[in-house]
Amino acid sequence: FGVIQPPTRDDINIYCVPAMTTATEMKLAKCFNMFILGSYLKVHPIVQVESVMKALRKTLPERHHHLLPANEQAILKGMDLVQL
Repeated sequence: FGVIQPPTRDDINIYCVPAMTTATEMKLAKCFNMFILGSYLKVHPIVQVESVMKALRKTLPERHHHLLPANEQAILKGMDLVQL
């Protein structure tokens, strides 16, 4: 997975994010997208994690609210994974 051939353009930044490996190790593979979201938010802080969690609480059906802590954990870990 990932970039096979780095771009030659100088207006593109590439960040190595071992999200799948980390998600699998943490037994949170289903939260892979949240690891990526966390990494993205570290690079481009367009919203706060609290806002994301508030939106998830509002939009997810209550039967899925037990997944919120795992999603938040994945977002925060994703923020730690990316090296600026």
